[in-house]
Amino acid sequence: MISLVIPVYNEELVIDELLSRSLSTLKDIGRPFEIIIVDDGSEDGSLQKLLKHREEDKRIKVVELSRNFGHQAAFTAGIKRSKGQYTVMMDGDLQDTPELIKDMFEKIQSGEFDIVNGYRKSRAESGIRGLLFTTFHKLFALILNKKDVENIGNFSMLNRPALEALMQLKEKTRYLPGLRTYVGFKQGFLDYDREGRKGGAPKMRLRHLIKLATDAIFSFSRLPIFICFYLGLLGVIISSAVGLAMIFSDSGYSLATNYRPVLVGLFFLGSVQLAFIGIVGEYVFKGYKESQNRPMYFVRNEYLD
Repeated sequence: MISLVIPVYNEELVIDELLSRSLSTLKDIGRPFEIIIVDDGSEDGSLQKLLKHREEDKRIKVVELSRNFGHQAAFTAGIKRSKGQYTVMMDGDLQDTPELIKDMFEKIQSGEFDIVNGYRKSRAESGIRGLLFTTFHKLFALILNKKDVENIGNFSMLNRPALEALMQLKEKTRYLPGLRTYVGFKQGFLDYDREGRKGGAPKMRLRHLIKLATDAIFSFSRLPIFICFYLGLLGVIISSAVGLAMIFSDSGYSLATNYRPVLVGLFFLGSVQLAFIGIVGEYVFKGYKESQNRPMYFVRNEYLD
């Protein structure tokens, strides 16, 4: 069986095409399948449309979360209910191409790979969103020291052992592309061009994207702490050198008449310290959130049988 897991949030405009193309592709593969749609607290008619499609085809299964818990939590709810030997993770806005599932299946069926990741050769986003996406993926690849992960997202297919390994990771702050890399196994890539949205505005606002990026960086790296340490060390060296130069200088330098550079330095160092406290606080806060051990999501209704 192939399980296709798709989270949706206010995607009423694209659900018909999304399910039509997904069903067509899965039928063409010729294996038993299920489509698990996780409604992440939609406020439009998404849930009603999903249930209407389910009435026509019981292979469409719907999980309704009690509110909007976020993209990664919705994916987690879906893959935990996956029964297939192969599980596909795909976004619900049709930027990931459903027809590529067949190519992923052929690649993973060869036995050479346990996980096949969609590798984005290009993407439709431009402007500030495109710049942020590019910057984050390059930085994340640098953090993991893996060039391959630079342009991968949620779109992927995993066999059962790889999925079971992924589900053993219990942290609440989740970035699934990074976790897929962490579990290892034999990973392959399928090149594709990521399309633009088929309808409506992007549901992940800029602040949501920034939060997801910071979650990924703070979950997988000590890089922010290292930056704090080395910048602090550099500041100590520079300030010590300047102080020694002033002590042994005979240029007649007077703090009474040249206080502006001192004030600028104090303001700069104060700002740096506040930034460093914020970085350390982010690590402390994420540790605190994990220690609370709250569930990632709550399910209001399930339509699985």
